[in-house]
Amino acid sequence: MPDYPLVFKKVQELIRPSEEEKHLKVLFVATEASPFAQVGGVGQVLFYLPRALRKLGVDARIFIPKYGVIDEEKHPLETIFERLKVATGDPSKPVLICNIKYQEKETEIPTYFLENMEYYEWRANVYAYSDDHIRWALLNRGVLEFIEELAKKKRKRIVEPWVPDVIHCNDWHAGLIPNLIKTVYAKDPVISQIASVFTIHNIHFQGMFDHRNVSEMEFDDGKSPIPSFFDRRLAQLNYLRRGIIYADVVNTVSQTYSREILTPRYGEGLDGLLLELRSKLFGILNGLDYEAFDPSNDNLLAANFDKNSLHNRSENKKAIQKEFDLPQNENICLLGTVGRLDQQKGIDLIIKILPPLLSNFPVQFVLVGGGDLSYKTALEDIKKKFPDQVGLHLLPNFTLPRLVFGGCDLFLMPCLFEPAGLTQLEAMRYGAVPVVRATGGLADTVEDVDIQKQTGTGFVFKPYDFCAFYGMIVKAITLWNDQEFWQALVKRAMEVDFSWDKAAENYLKLYHRSQDFAAGKFAKGEEY
Repeated sequence: MPDYPLVFKKVQELIRPSEEEKHLKVLFVATEASPFAQVGGVGQVLFYLPRALRKLGVDARIFIPKYGVIDEEKHPLETIFERLKVATGDPSKPVLICNIKYQEKETEIPTYFLENMEYYEWRANVYAYSDDHIRWALLNRGVLEFIEELAKKKRKRIVEPWVPDVIHCNDWHAGLIPNLIKTVYAKDPVISQIASVFTIHNIHFQGMFDHRNVSEMEFDDGKSPIPSFFDRRLAQLNYLRRGIIYADVVNTVSQTYSREILTPRYGEGLDGLLLELRSKLFGILNGLDYEAFDPSNDNLLAANFDKNSLHNRSENKKAIQKEFDLPQNENICLLGTVGRLDQQKGIDLIIKILPPLLSNFPVQFVLVGGGDLSYKTALEDIKKKFPDQVGLHLLPNFTLPRLVFGGCDLFLMPCLFEPAGLTQLEAMRYGAVPVVRATGGLADTVEDVDIQKQTGTGFVFKPYDFCAFYGMIVKAITLWNDQEFWQALVKRAMEVDFSWDKAAENYLKLYHRSQDFAAGKFAKGEEY
């Protein structure tokens, strides 16, 4: 992989005076945010990162759609703006009417909700609709129209005349915001002054089309005018490409991933564009909330523990074995994995190594997660052959993973690619030693074990193949039998610190950098 030491400046070096921080206003725009609506990792990011930024004095706020699945009895919301007119670009239906709802008390983060009956309220799910391209275009245009109204303070019920300095756009769903700022709103006295940061959480998802097999006729170069909401061409737009082109700063969710996507193997057809714009590309690792994920007081565990009371972990192992109807034996090495049954997560490698591993070693394996039916079938076949060694929960679950983290000896993440990864951090926090492939955020967070130096926090292999993965697991199982060595390894894993506080500090510097770019302080391609 090529190295760009001059271009990829460390974000940590981009320093600004701290007195500016307390005045900075940042609006996060995304399709999901916990606890209101969460499907994937983005929802977690929008729960923890704004909180960490507010600790630094940043006025961080959130803007998401008001889905029908958001229970207003559980999450009371206040209507602060009625009949917001969002331009569609279609003469036959020039505007869509929306309301803006608001809450702050429950989460202590000011959060705005774009309400529209047709595109949000009447939908049972967050994603997977044929008109998602319209739903997200409405979100993108709606947030900018609302900011204009906030600036004017036309309505008495608006909370305050608040205008962000930076809009933080998350994934392809918000990719039209930087495009709109630089084109449709280029002469707007309010919107044109707002800097934009565009975060790529997963470059594999770029819009409502198959970006790998797009025809020349349907290819979106990213620079043509945005069509109207009801033009079929809108569904063919590459929202991610447009976010990359027009945003003042682009970042990914780990340093390694920011370099990987510059290559054809990981760039999903955008590597050439990213190479051209690499001077505004950064990587900032996602974090973990170490207060929310704490094995010393987690009531989802059978027994609490910390690094000084690791003997209590055995109770969690026995609880897992009981939960999955496996023989209870604390002296057997227990392997586990949590996540989607998807090729990205390396499930095909896990399926390949399990039969020989279970045949040759006295180990057990448990898995929690739903997804691809073919993977489910393959795993169920393995369980039939090894009923006393394999436990499966082939559905998403939000409580069992903590027990897996708190009781397994080894946690498997042989990912084909992984932009950031969160479960490896959770596993280490709970004393489960990760076995990972050196890609994306996994490479940035797990240090390979060095037996001689007594260093490392997990086991790392590089080639995406059966032999490399199998060999690393065998090495780990062998070392597990040396309990003195193993206990020291577990303690090192539990002591790592990838907190959101660190991530927030780096994002803060990135926001200042985006303002510099937006103000034209750096010419295109200029190094700094």
